[in-house]
Amino acid sequence: MIRILIVEDEEHMRLGLRDNLEFEDYEVDTAGDGEEALQKLNHNNYQLILLDVMLPKISGFDVCKKIRKQGINTPVIFLTAKSQEIDKVIGLETGGDDYVTKPFSLRELLARIKAILRREKIRSDPNRSGKSVEIGKLKVDFESYTASIGKEEVSLSVKEFQILEFLWNRKRATVKRSAILDHVWGDEYQPSSRTIDNFIVKLRQKIEEDPNHPRILITVHGMGYKLVMH
Repeated sequence: MIRILIVEDEEHMRLGLRDNLEFEDYEVDTAGDGEEALQKLNHNNYQLILLDVMLPKISGFDVCKKIRKQGINTPVIFLTAKSQEIDKVIGLETGGDDYVTKPFSLRELLARIKAILRREKIRSDPNRSGKSVEIGKLKVDFESYTASIGKEEVSLSVKEFQILEFLWNRKRATVKRSAILDHVWGDEYQPSSRTIDNFIVKLRQKIEEDPNHPRILITVHGMGYKLVMH
């Protein structure tokens, strides 16, 4: 059974979401603040996290950053009353996979949950790469969603893996930003092209010997990006 962690400090929201998701046959666990969330994430496995941004003790953004540093790549949907573009960008940059602004409909949230869980199934897709590849200094296994530099494991978010694999499968070709957006985020949520640029910056830090002068993941000005493999 798919297990979801709801991290929300407003009790009526937390319990309401729990009841509705259990009705949809998900197994649900809850936390009321950032510290409790981290404790549960360090001792349990979940397939999805619904994470409020404005939490007591530790903010949702900081919870996400901490678990990504620990190598926990469970997909995160941020829940928040904030609606400015900059907050969405921050949420995605910290390792979030989607962003739902309160008030939201249950139907919308369920659609986003199902979309992310569908994308997670790509790991078992027989058409996937299924082998380790070397991209610059980074060794990546797209089947197990693991990455390393030398003997040291490197943490990549689900979105970073998806973007990198999309570019790898089209290496040496120019890939438009819009194509990356459509493939990775689909129709449920379309972040700005700036969000893609920020993800590329993070990937270059892990791939390139000199991220400020990239030679592998290059920008094609006015169009998108190209993965150049020598």
